[in-house]
Amino acid sequence: MSKVVKSPYLADAVAGFTPRTAMEEAARCLLCHDAPCSQSCPAGTDPAKFIRSIRFRNVKGAAETIRENNILGGTCAHVCPYDRLCEEACSRCGIDKPIQIGMLQRFAVETEEALNMQVLKAPAEKKAAKVACIGAGPASLACAAKLATEGYEVTIYEAEAKAGGVLTYGITPSRLPQSVVDHDIKQVENLGVKFVFNTKVGKDVKIEELQKEYQAIFVGIGLWQEKLPDIPGVKLAGVMAAADFLKKARTSGGTYNPGKKVIVVGGGNVAMDCAVTAQKLGAETAIYYRRSIEEAPAEMVELQNVLSLGVSITTGFAPAEVVGTDKVEGMKFKGRDGVSEASVACDTVVFAIGQGAEDVTAVAPVAVNEKGLVVTEGSKTNVAGIFAGGDIAHGGKTVVEAVAAGKLAAFEIMDYLK
Repeated sequence: MSKVVKSPYLADAVAGFTPRTAMEEAARCLLCHDAPCSQSCPAGTDPAKFIRSIRFRNVKGAAETIRENNILGGTCAHVCPYDRLCEEACSRCGIDKPIQIGMLQRFAVETEEALNMQVLKAPAEKKAAKVACIGAGPASLACAAKLATEGYEVTIYEAEAKAGGVLTYGITPSRLPQSVVDHDIKQVENLGVKFVFNTKVGKDVKIEELQKEYQAIFVGIGLWQEKLPDIPGVKLAGVMAAADFLKKARTSGGTYNPGKKVIVVGGGNVAMDCAVTAQKLGAETAIYYRRSIEEAPAEMVELQNVLSLGVSITTGFAPAEVVGTDKVEGMKFKGRDGVSEASVACDTVVFAIGQGAEDVTAVAPVAVNEKGLVVTEGSKTNVAGIFAGGDIAHGGKTVVEAVAAGKLAAFEIMDYLK
């Protein structure tokens, strides 16, 4: 008989390693000379080096390696898709099973926090040039941190009240606790990076004003435009886009009421986050996805987590209509075979079918493509001194890819400022 897991909304879904289990896992490493795991990390976090440090009980050295290469090492330890990156490349796959790289990275960062280690420091001598980053998501944080370690004065402008972007407002806390995000952001602050909150560039401050004060500008505002299907009933009360739903839940601290019965439409990690959120907040939750489970883009571990919580997943059905008068009363679905239909009662519908770009030209006068994404060469835009990266330039990617994009932009900004 299967067992349904019950856990609080704010509880971490997976427990971390103890010192003993971390050392035991690190001891499994083959100490490859040309480590494939390190070559497979988009952000260049260098797992081979920090695993070696943990193996020989140099946890501070492991934390230093992680932070030097990935300022969001704690966050990535929780949400990075290791199974298709570094762990998939691990040489032990040909023997038994890969090293649990994500768990070892998490152990190093948790130890760093527990012992109050200060592993990164900004140089005392500052460069003359100043840089502004627009948006406080993963790409901007990575860009700002790298620039700060090289002596540049960096200020991040954020429209919300807290830094983190999707990390703070768009991932369920059972997968990414807020304390982890806050600790990573603290590392950025410790490097001397300044934050200006509740300030939307293009509205509260113009790009022309920033160009007068800063010698280079990085745009990393992410994707926050809601995307809803073109079907009847999507304007009814109770219909929400995933980003809005997750933001309301996270900012409530676990007190948000999602409704009695919630339907989540979508098959990616964001859909899984929405389903986990609704279920843990007390709703009866079901996922509907238009393709098969094999075609779902969600990570297998996320699918398994959702099922363990008692969330049902129905595949092969696409949304056809949201039913209701003033408020949502149910959903109608059309089968993939073109014949089958389904009607389901609910009071909340969450569409997790992707997010689009807001009008970035209202922020900066840069060229955009047909999807509204910034056109870049590397991270350079068509406007001298303005750079862009992360989701706003490359579409919805992973956190570690956003970190890589931010680091690339930092190097290109430094080349530009020489």
